[in-house]
Amino acid sequence: MLVVQKRAIVLRITAALAPLIEGSGIAPVVTLERPKHASHGDLSCNVAMQIAKALKQNPRAIAQKIIDALLASRDDNTSDDDPDGAVERAEIAGPGFINLFLSDRARQSAIAAIFSERERYGRRATSDAERDKVIVEFISANPTGPLHVGHGRNGALGDVIAALLESQGHAVTREYYYNDAGVQIATLALSVQARARGLAPGDEEWPEAAYNGDYIAEIAADFLAKKTIASERAEVVASGDIEDLDNIRRFAVATLRREQDLDLKAFGIAFDNYYLESSLYADGRVDKAVSALIAAGKTYESEGALWLATTAYPDLGDDKDRVMKKSDGTYTYFVPDVAYHLAKWERGFHKAINVQGSDHHGTVARVRTGLRAISDHEHLGLPAIYPDYALYKMIRVMKGGVEVKISKRSGSYVTLRELIQMSGGEDQPNVRGRDAVRFFLITRKADTEFTFDVDLALEQSDENPVYYVQYAHARICSVLAQWGGPDWEAKLGALGEVDLSPLVATSEVALMQRLADYPEVLTAAAEEMAPHQLAFYLRDCAADLHSYYNAERVLVDDMAVRDARAALLAATRQVLANGLALVGVSAPQKM
Repeated sequence: MLVVQKRAIVLRITAALAPLIEGSGIAPVVTLERPKHASHGDLSCNVAMQIAKALKQNPRAIAQKIIDALLASRDDNTSDDDPDGAVERAEIAGPGFINLFLSDRARQSAIAAIFSERERYGRRATSDAERDKVIVEFISANPTGPLHVGHGRNGALGDVIAALLESQGHAVTREYYYNDAGVQIATLALSVQARARGLAPGDEEWPEAAYNGDYIAEIAADFLAKKTIASERAEVVASGDIEDLDNIRRFAVATLRREQDLDLKAFGIAFDNYYLESSLYADGRVDKAVSALIAAGKTYESEGALWLATTAYPDLGDDKDRVMKKSDGTYTYFVPDVAYHLAKWERGFHKAINVQGSDHHGTVARVRTGLRAISDHEHLGLPAIYPDYALYKMIRVMKGGVEVKISKRSGSYVTLRELIQMSGGEDQPNVRGRDAVRFFLITRKADTEFTFDVDLALEQSDENPVYYVQYAHARICSVLAQWGGPDWEAKLGALGEVDLSPLVATSEVALMQRLADYPEVLTAAAEEMAPHQLAFYLRDCAADLHSYYNAERVLVDDMAVRDARAALLAATRQVLANGLALVGVSAPQKM
């Protein structure tokens, strides 16, 4: 049922509880859950069992009092927006569960809401004044090579988390943090320089830490050819001078940034902002952050290095203090991160989310410690926990029952674009491949290991989750085309006015309940930064649709039943399309 109705019922149950708990000092939490079995009703509440012990009463007796109060003023003529009209009957089950059975009109009310709100269904409406600014930073790969499949999981998670937050009314900025400074970039420049000198991996003079992929040879060849890398951000002209290491570095970084842009385009991800790590040094932000930590009294010198006393904040979970500035005068990698997040706060992002691999778990406490120390000392007002993190585990790629590990071009890993190409098949390979990769990579909780099965991604069967959901959408379109003819899409609006009373079959009730659950699914997935919940929902919604299609004929002779069922299908199509759009996956009309 609709969120507004559930809230109204919760308020009514809370009111019924008031005289029962008066003076007891207890404050029960009233929640409504969807029972696993339809025979147990549409909603279930366990509040009677929560308070029974404190009140020293039988929970079933308490449940009966709540039911009596809830139904006391029920009037069959009331609106379904009123909980009295929405709840048809209630029963006590087991030790004291309250099972609520909704009226047919209440179950059908979600369809009217879907027709009214269409693409906005499930989204929380907010005014500009209410829109919280949130920054979601994800991928943030070093520009030292093409994006790999791990970056793909990062990107899918980050982009959908951002979309879910937008669905809840937040003003979201997607940001890519370019680590264009430090050891890795220096290694990149030396690797390209070595290739330009004619060296190759395995040669005696080949740098030990160099990048070995063929893409390094490609960059070196372009550098020697004095090519120009032009983008919206900058233009870098190769000098062709193999002794000009700075020009080699800038040319290599520009080349790989352009390549990563192509990776992102193929994956369907667009960022609102790119932030350069090098700018933190150029603007003096890193030095300023270090000075602030020293002034806060959370640093000390030992063994020629400067340390951050992360153990000063045991609630943040670090088990030992960490080096900030090494004896050679260089900063460790978490120090610029502290400066970067201070910049986020100064830009007005009071909620920040970082999507990172679980191998970066160690930086979480260090960054949060640095930020808290500075905030406490300078009274900046940062939350006790800032930023939030969504940590994910890496993935394996399987094809033909064998793990795919190495790409010749990258030298050591499967690139994101290669995975998209492998997963696309012959028909619209880029679209199908992107859809499969994006959907697959959010079908598991982020903190669980995941194996990407290329063969399954290519399969056109119920076992392929993205195909299963997309086929449900295409199946609906096929039926609606038979219902309305060639211009069926133009006729859908009229279905919002049809009488829905014929929709009482078990499979219809299950499908309507699923559609009504959609707004709450979005809210929970956004709050918990859990895109997999949306993927699960879409799979379940598709399953309910397929079950309904197999159980009931839509195009029957009875026009009232025919139109009501067409309205249910149209509403289901809208919800599937809405959910797929949030995931960044297409909703085809034919398959």
